[in-house]
Amino acid sequence: MSLGQATTILESLSALPQGQARGYTFRAADGSERFFAFEDVKRLAEARAARLQALGLAKGDRVALVIADPAEFVLTFLGAVCGGMVPVPIYPRASFKAKNSYAETIRHVVASAESQALITTDATAEILVEAGVDTQVSHFVTLEKLLAGEPGNYEQPEITPADLCFLQFTSGSTAMPKGVMVTHANLIANARDFLGPHGLDRRPDDVGLTWLPLYHDMGLIGFVLATLICDIPVYFIPTESFARRPGMWLELATERKATILFAPNFAYALATKRVRDKDLASLDLSRVRIAGCGAEPINPGVMRAFAQRFESVGFSAQALMPCYGMAEATLAVTFTPHGSGVRTDLVETEALRAGQATPAINQEPTTEVVSCGIPFPSTQVTVVDDQGTRLGERQVGELVVEGPGVAAGYYRNPELTAASFPEGRLRTGDLGYMAEGHVYVCGRAKDLIIIRGANIHPQDIEWTVAEVEGVRRDNVVAFSVMQDGEEQLVIAAEGNWSNAATLRQQIARRVAEVHSLKVAHVAIVKLGSLPKTSSGKVQRRRTRALYETRSLEDAPE
Repeated sequence: MSLGQATTILESLSALPQGQARGYTFRAADGSERFFAFEDVKRLAEARAARLQALGLAKGDRVALVIADPAEFVLTFLGAVCGGMVPVPIYPRASFKAKNSYAETIRHVVASAESQALITTDATAEILVEAGVDTQVSHFVTLEKLLAGEPGNYEQPEITPADLCFLQFTSGSTAMPKGVMVTHANLIANARDFLGPHGLDRRPDDVGLTWLPLYHDMGLIGFVLATLICDIPVYFIPTESFARRPGMWLELATERKATILFAPNFAYALATKRVRDKDLASLDLSRVRIAGCGAEPINPGVMRAFAQRFESVGFSAQALMPCYGMAEATLAVTFTPHGSGVRTDLVETEALRAGQATPAINQEPTTEVVSCGIPFPSTQVTVVDDQGTRLGERQVGELVVEGPGVAAGYYRNPELTAASFPEGRLRTGDLGYMAEGHVYVCGRAKDLIIIRGANIHPQDIEWTVAEVEGVRRDNVVAFSVMQDGEEQLVIAAEGNWSNAATLRQQIARRVAEVHSLKVAHVAIVKLGSLPKTSSGKVQRRRTRALYETRSLEDAPE
């Protein structure tokens, strides 16, 4: 069977080329590397499947995975898939911060998935036992114990395209994580869409490079499962290595001759800021033909700054590829046509707040919105109002997605599935509009700030505040609260408490200048104190709840 004929991940593994030329390379934090040819990935995954089967686990059983090491995570994840089990990726706790919140989240995920087993490592087992997770499953096993001894015989189960491949728990930026049911058919269809001619347009000499966490959809599907489905070698960098030194991303892209990069907006901003002038001489980004951006709102200024910063070392602005997707759609929904670069739409701010994306012609103030591209031919995106009525060109409403990548719903949550996946269509909860076939995303419906009847998208304010000197970039939250019978704007920003009074004044003045809005209060909080999801997204609702309950530690006035 060829890769083009595969209908499940198991068939894709079997169809990958033999030999040691193509596969996965995992770089450790100390710089050492481990290479696994695709044929070795298959062999080792099947051996782990045999070990899981020896525990008594069978097709359909949910297996939670809390494994920090990327190589061990990938092999164990694929081992569960090869055994017909349903892996449930869970992010490992990276620090001692938010200990109680982590314990609550992981207990919720394990319980929601009704996991029969949890596989972790000796290094993290104690944390999970302390959280009480070991009592929630029948098999609480460390990887070290699982891999001890001989694996036994592997029995390949009968897997169909309609079978669940894994449960992707959402990052929880709007609520507690929900288990999205991703089938083999979802994965095959979506991977071929976003790696096909209307997506990345896969080439035989492509090399992917990523630091993205593998327990979330962009890293796991984009750089592990899809590359197995379509045969693309990948070089994996530890996430923490990128966090410590963002320039490493581009240094290794140079060294490994990477052609495909993908990251959220904040990563491009970090790389632009942190790579020093003297380090540019060692970079060569001329082979990068795809620099994808998604997973969070895309700031056009950040995209332009990145392109300008690295133009001298061969980076082409046409390589930038904004996109749109979400876990409930497997991964991707729209991609900017490859080679076209960033496309933006300049609209009247007041009209946008009123729900109409009117092109700005000698009109102030204006808002620049990035196109997230065009839906795949297999996928339909429509814009609807609160009653579900389809809206016209340039009218702002909720984005609804229909296509083979739309997941089967939320695991054992029929009420929420019925609300979010009516008749197999996905109500995304995201606000946006269509213009000339392109999808423009404005924000999330439930995060909207509504002041005096105007709809204000919080990320626009957050981007403005992030530019104020002294504010920690990507650590700003804008929300509204009810005070004295009306909605009022509140901003929480991480900054130095010794400079809190000045920061409050500068932030309020800047928001008034750019957005013509009055800020009721600016909370200056300590660095690292704003609540975020496991993927690094700010949690607006949780921040607002902390503020309203006086639990947000604000600098004294």
